[in-house]
Amino acid sequence: MTWTDKCHLTVLLSLPAIIAQFSFIAMQMIDAAMLGHLSTDEAAAVGLVSTTIWLFGGLNGAFAAGYSVQVAHHIGANDEKGARDIIRQGLLAGIVFSLCLMIIGFSIAPHLPYWLGATETICAESSHYFSIFCCGLPLIVLNNIAAGSLRCSGDIKTPSVLMIVMCVINIISNYIFIFPLHQGTAGAAYGTIVAYTITMLAMMYVMIFRNKALRFSNDGEVFTTSRQSLGRYIPTRKILKKAGRIGLPMGLERSVMCSAQVMISSIIAPLGTVAIAANTFAINVESLCYMPGYGIGEAATTLVGQSKGAERKDYMKSFAWISMALGTTIMALMGVVMWIMAPEAMSLITPDERVINLGAEILRIEAWAEPGFAASIIAYSVFVGAGKTLIPTFMNIGSIWGVRVVLTVILAPTYGLHGVWIAMAVELLFRGIIFALKLSTKGWTYIKPFELRAISREKEA
Repeated sequence: MTWTDKCHLTVLLSLPAIIAQFSFIAMQMIDAAMLGHLSTDEAAAVGLVSTTIWLFGGLNGAFAAGYSVQVAHHIGANDEKGARDIIRQGLLAGIVFSLCLMIIGFSIAPHLPYWLGATETICAESSHYFSIFCCGLPLIVLNNIAAGSLRCSGDIKTPSVLMIVMCVINIISNYIFIFPLHQGTAGAAYGTIVAYTITMLAMMYVMIFRNKALRFSNDGEVFTTSRQSLGRYIPTRKILKKAGRIGLPMGLERSVMCSAQVMISSIIAPLGTVAIAANTFAINVESLCYMPGYGIGEAATTLVGQSKGAERKDYMKSFAWISMALGTTIMALMGVVMWIMAPEAMSLITPDERVINLGAEILRIEAWAEPGFAASIIAYSVFVGAGKTLIPTFMNIGSIWGVRVVLTVILAPTYGLHGVWIAMAVELLFRGIIFALKLSTKGWTYIKPFELRAISREKEA
């Protein structure tokens, strides 16, 4: 492949993912707007537990990545049967894992808002919303495994289209639950559960029945009760070990980073409902800037993962840097747009002038950090595709705790919410620099001989 071919392929795979990410953020902004037009307290109740929700969702995502990245490696090595075996094992293991998370979520839900230092007026609503969210964790992990496997097989279009469909369903169902049925914050959670249920079923159908490489009928009957067929779903030590090597560092990173976000939320909570709402709405608006980075990151994970399976180190490097250049350029431009349009974007979500003004001010602080954020997102996605997640995990942890949390503790008492976002901007620029430096090294492209032999043996079998 020439550089032109590689650039064209990267853009081709990135576009559907970027569109899907934009639609997902549009969904979140519309949800926030629905609650924001009810009252600032209801919006703050959801915003208070948002970081904990990201933690639980991130753990599910890390678990799914442990299996989907293996799918990319086997697809790159032309071992489609091995990829299907990994998916089967991931589905059963994912259900068990998500049920354990759900039990933990139910147990902490009544206490979580109080731990975060919220006022009594929003604690009950916040706990109820989080409990309903926890009911959907098995749906989320199954959806993540199916979507990730489809992407890593090279089909980014299908999960992207279904993500857009999910956003439309979520908006409609949220409106019905929040307004006609008068469910308030709980209605937003119910609407999300409905959207995830429909999308997960569609995603599983495409993966199991339609995808040429992954459909289970390639191995015979799709559903059978024979002992041999059922045994394909039982996790094996080898695949569990590989999934753990990829997913455990990612899960640790999500846990520690989200725990830092929870700590920062506890610093913001005493600042009042206006600060909580402004922080929540500003994060939703800022998401419009960094979602292209995550979309390009998904393409980078697929391309680098398949290149590793094909034993092409040169392709791994070129796809990594093409993705990096594309992502940082787009996010830098989005940062300019965010700086200019910050007040207008905030006014679309809430009519509260205090929230609009505060949100616009902190968004303009963050706009300067978007290129650094892009570099960290895409470089991390590259390392995930290469199966090298341990060192990048500690880089993320060290950055957010050593820079962001420390600066937040120092600046928030004096500068309030502005200090929190100054700390965030400085940390994102720092993180982008260290990830770009790591990407310029050679170690992440190393392929252990035993990995290649294992894939070769599985393919022969």
